[in-house]
Amino acid sequence: MTQVSSLTRGWTLRAVAPDAASPASALPDSIPATVPGTVHTDLLTAGLIDDPYLDLNELKDEWIGHTRWAYRTTVEWADAGEERTELVFDGLDTVATVSLNGEEVGRTFNQHRTYRFDVTDRLRAGANDLEVTFDSAWEYAESVKAELGDLPNAYPTPFGFIRKMAANFGWDWGPQLVTAGIWKDVRLESWSGARLAEVRPALTLDGDEGVVRVTALLATSGSEADAVATGRVLTVSIGGRHVDVPVDGETVDAEVRVPQAAVWWPRGMGEQPLYELEVSVREGETTSDSWTRRVGFRTVELDTSEDEAGSKFTFIINGIPLFIRGANWIPDDCFPSRLTEERYRDRIEQAIGANLNMLRVWGGGIYERDEFYGICDELGVLTWQDFLFACAAYPEEEPIRSEVVAEARDNVLRLSTHPSLVLWNGCNENIWGWFDWNWQEELGDRTWGLGYYTELLPPIVAELAPTTPYWPGSPFSGSMEFHPNDFDRGNVHIWDVWNRVDYTTYADYEPRFVSEFGFQGPPTWSTLTRSIHDQPLTPESPGMLLHQKAADGNEKLARGMEPHLPEPQSMEDWHYLTQLNQTRAIVFAIERYRSQRPHCMGTIVWQLNDCWPVTSWAAVDGDGRRKPLWHGLRRSNAERIVTVQPMPDGSLMLVAVNDSIEDWTVAGSIRRLAFDGTVLAEQAVSLTVPALDSVGEPVDADVATPDDARREVVRVDVSGARATSHVFVEDKALALQAAVLQVEVGEWRDGQQAVDITAGEFVRGLCLFPDRLVAAAWTDDADIDIVPGEVTRITVTSPEPLDAEALGSFPVLRTVNEVVAARAVV
Repeated sequence: MTQVSSLTRGWTLRAVAPDAASPASALPDSIPATVPGTVHTDLLTAGLIDDPYLDLNELKDEWIGHTRWAYRTTVEWADAGEERTELVFDGLDTVATVSLNGEEVGRTFNQHRTYRFDVTDRLRAGANDLEVTFDSAWEYAESVKAELGDLPNAYPTPFGFIRKMAANFGWDWGPQLVTAGIWKDVRLESWSGARLAEVRPALTLDGDEGVVRVTALLATSGSEADAVATGRVLTVSIGGRHVDVPVDGETVDAEVRVPQAAVWWPRGMGEQPLYELEVSVREGETTSDSWTRRVGFRTVELDTSEDEAGSKFTFIINGIPLFIRGANWIPDDCFPSRLTEERYRDRIEQAIGANLNMLRVWGGGIYERDEFYGICDELGVLTWQDFLFACAAYPEEEPIRSEVVAEARDNVLRLSTHPSLVLWNGCNENIWGWFDWNWQEELGDRTWGLGYYTELLPPIVAELAPTTPYWPGSPFSGSMEFHPNDFDRGNVHIWDVWNRVDYTTYADYEPRFVSEFGFQGPPTWSTLTRSIHDQPLTPESPGMLLHQKAADGNEKLARGMEPHLPEPQSMEDWHYLTQLNQTRAIVFAIERYRSQRPHCMGTIVWQLNDCWPVTSWAAVDGDGRRKPLWHGLRRSNAERIVTVQPMPDGSLMLVAVNDSIEDWTVAGSIRRLAFDGTVLAEQAVSLTVPALDSVGEPVDADVATPDDARREVVRVDVSGARATSHVFVEDKALALQAAVLQVEVGEWRDGQQAVDITAGEFVRGLCLFPDRLVAAAWTDDADIDIVPGEVTRITVTSPEPLDAEALGSFPVLRTVNEVVAARAVV
């Protein structure tokens, strides 16, 4: 059996020949280092830099990415009689030279690969000196750019010329923190005979049978004759079934069938049974190596067939078309080595709490760790994995091309066992860039990445993950003959709303699938004030501006609010109203596109999470706290929703959307109410919505037509869905009165307090912000409309009791009413 020795302890770090003018010259010669880790986190732990996430510290740490660094440890080794010993790095970031006892054993140029170096003849009994020296990734990328020539790029950094996490170079939501370090595990592996160099499983269903086909590639320490002489056998086991295959070469194929296999389903459609698949190689009675993964039986198809409207973009899981309710995922930390399984689970459970069924792992980050996909397998959250090409033209020449091939094979093979992974996507926005971002004139006949997306990557996925579809890009319309962001074909991105036009423009589109769209808002108040200490704190104060990375971000926030909400009169107003407007924009879009089912079959909002505390498009901020947008996602992505949709002729349509696997009987009423609660008109609702379908019902004219648009609301109350309301004019034009609320706060029990709220007048956009009292406190709802005669209960979760009076008053409790009324007084 392969002997494994972890090498994650005893490391130190030092700057290599730093320039005298660099802050690196003042560092100690030996700094304790954590492996896995990065230079930034080691310097932070040692107290040698300030936290780059706070205030203006990001700017002070730029020198780190322009410095050479060396990690060193001592490896104690004793010869156990194995024929071969290999030094294995699961991840080196990025341009590294590995030396053992002063002798170079290898060089690396790719953060996204695993490296294996044969050190059989280089280890000595006792102490061995192991050193990994990292050149500046920034300087290396600049040198490759100088060699190959510059290419178009959405940002003025060289990230396209190195196989490293692009977002480290700065993005419109992330800081510029160019990392270096041993960011994944490192170990020695000693073995004899045969080792499983690659295991390529393909799982599918054939009727009620689960089918497992395995191709194993063996590395051997002896001759091929040894395999026959020792009776080498490959065994594949799953679900109580196994097969033994004699080995007579380096490649072995096997198939196992599992009768009555339990089927893996996405959440909401069924269970997520996982089987243990074991592959081992034996020599006689001795197991020389084994490989085990949790797997699931499912089928997935991406239906992009032509229809009367253009071409579809529909995920079909186990034969059933599924509407995707998703979010884009970015690295959850600028320093991914800090991510734990617990943190992954927290964030994925937050996605589930927001009623999402898919996470798209975006192409400017990383191929996430196995824990991420394993949790998604367990919880039934589908994953879409981009290859790591984002927002730039990428050279297809050396030294990049061979790295792309090795990286793709490495990661497709590593992730191929996960039933949650249902799409490999070639790139993010690069094909769109070639069409629309003035690339063609600049590029001429030079390569820019298209060969990767259409020629190189598809056969790699077909070979190593044959049961998972591949798509060349996001957005993409299926052919270079069509514009990649054609709303009639494939998947689209909608960014004119954030950049140029009002969010009501979402209603002008009828996409087949939206894989990016978003609107910004600041982080929660507790996250904001933990990370930025400007006095006074304003949207334009220095720390706030550094933590707003979008071009003209604050101006776009103001432009996006102006048609809808009253102008903020204070920092507290700005924080509340920008978060509210972010929520409204995304809820508007999701409800619109869900109501277009089956023409549209998915929305993937930008974005679920943040990597640091920042004003951004995220629903969960950089400290892991839920913004009001998270509640908007939870509401608009519920399996069953009712939504009031304006029609082109000015009428209203009630649309009931049923993403559950059972039919839904909808019963209740649509009422037009005066703000004092008087019923002005009423319509009974009684309809059946089939499973995985939607049904529309026109709203009667007397309900849909106001007598006084500024003082009336349409309220929908039906069985099985959250109540919803529709106002006839924008909030800032509503004749809202200062809210006179009755707030009753219950006792704190089991970490929760109930807050019951009633009002004598219509209340618009009520939010509670309990994190202003205790940073970890949060609520189960936000952006709530209250009509007279009803009690609205909000549950607050907190590690300690919260003051009842504070919970029911400014600035914890906010409504649009108070802002409108205050402006009217002024």
